[in-house]
Amino acid sequence: MDSTALMDRLAPSIVGRRREVELLVAGLAAGRHVVLEGPPGTGKSSMLRAVAHELGIGFELVEGNAELTPARLVGHFDPALVLADGYQPGAFVDGPLVASLRAGSLLYIEELNRVPEETLNVLVTVMSERELTVPRLGRIVAEPGFRLVAAMNPFDAIGTARISAAISDRVCRIAVGYQTADDEVAIVRRHTPTIDAGWVAKAVELVRRTRSHPDIRVGSSVRGAIDLCSVAPALAELRGRGIDDEHVGLDASLTALSGRIRVRDGCSRDADAIITELWYLVFGVPDEEPADSEGKAIAPDGATTPG
Repeated sequence: MDSTALMDRLAPSIVGRRREVELLVAGLAAGRHVVLEGPPGTGKSSMLRAVAHELGIGFELVEGNAELTPARLVGHFDPALVLADGYQPGAFVDGPLVASLRAGSLLYIEELNRVPEETLNVLVTVMSERELTVPRLGRIVAEPGFRLVAAMNPFDAIGTARISAAISDRVCRIAVGYQTADDEVAIVRRHTPTIDAGWVAKAVELVRRTRSHPDIRVGSSVRGAIDLCSVAPALAELRGRGIDDEHVGLDASLTALSGRIRVRDGCSRDADAIITELWYLVFGVPDEEPADSEGKAIAPDGATTPG
């Protein structure tokens, strides 16, 4: 396999990530099951989709959540067809697991550590023996090419649980962290090419600061910067102002980021106050205090600005 040519083909859809892509391709080529672990918004799904497309590998997508039952993963008999013809193979509606086994494709499960344990247990034998026995349907043997690829958030993320040793012992793990500032700027510029590069860089810096702020437990991914750079020009046009206008930039930041961050328990400030603080630190303090429609200065509780 020409890895250089592969990376060149992936360049339009993946920024950076050469090491992670190489590890993923190597794992798939070796026939291994793979877990991509990292915070939300780090491009795990995008990376897999791009790699699968370039390698010509099909996959069945499963959205992992607490509602994913074994029946939804495996499949079920259609009641109407069972009444008419009995438990015949033609009455069985394939779920994504059976479909991927029959086709020899990837079974891609998002949010693996949000899936109920009883559903994950279905995968243990499949991963080891490459076969599944379905009551009244029989034994289904995986076609060549079948592999499980899953993405999951770190264990301490909201709503996650530890996956069992039986699962973790059967997968290769690839850590996918946040990218560099330059890579994130490149990602945002791909989505918002008309925005000034310097303004994009500040938007990315603002987002990256949410990940290290002492009052924030979960910061924003690069999606926050993309939304900020998309909302700001639309808001500027609506208000008849420039994107550098304080009221435009700050309001766009609050809109794009306040719902993405998670403030630490016990913190006396809310998300808006912290984002306001960070916005002034990154974009600077105007000559005059911002004022609301009644002329009163706006100073969110706890917000700080450089002296």
